[in-house]
Amino acid sequence: MVRNTAREIAIHLSYELSFTDKSIDELLDQRLTAETFAALAEEDPLYSETPNAKQAEYIRRLVRGVSAHAAELDGYISKYAKGWSFARIPLVASAIMRVAMYEILYMPDIPNGAAINEAVEIAKKYETPETVRFMNGILGSFVRQEIPQ
Repeated sequence: MVRNTAREIAIHLSYELSFTDKSIDELLDQRLTAETFAALAEEDPLYSETPNAKQAEYIRRLVRGVSAHAAELDGYISKYAKGWSFARIPLVASAIMRVAMYEILYMPDIPNGAAINEAVEIAKKYETPETVRFMNGILGSFVRQEIPQ
């Protein structure tokens, strides 16, 4: 499994947190198993390979971090979402941007450009071209305005 696949799985889990009453650790422990991946692989090839320990830890770090910093990340999304209310932004788009912003803010080993490019590529699978452009604009403005160069 490559990092962008692990990132996309983290986005799925971050999105799922919006709809479950499970704790983060319950969700992660339940979802990051060979059995769950085998069952989901029938529907989505993204799950064809179970993450190894390093990949699972990366996924856990992202999902926990996004959850812990959700209010901060949503504040940045709202700040740069010119002409859109936060409530209007699709939930998948929000999950993708939260993961990218978390990586930019809290994972210095991941280049900002890589976090944005991966977010945009993942968004192309789930969102309309208009929403993808919108997300790219938010993430670009966020980096230009909030991240010291």
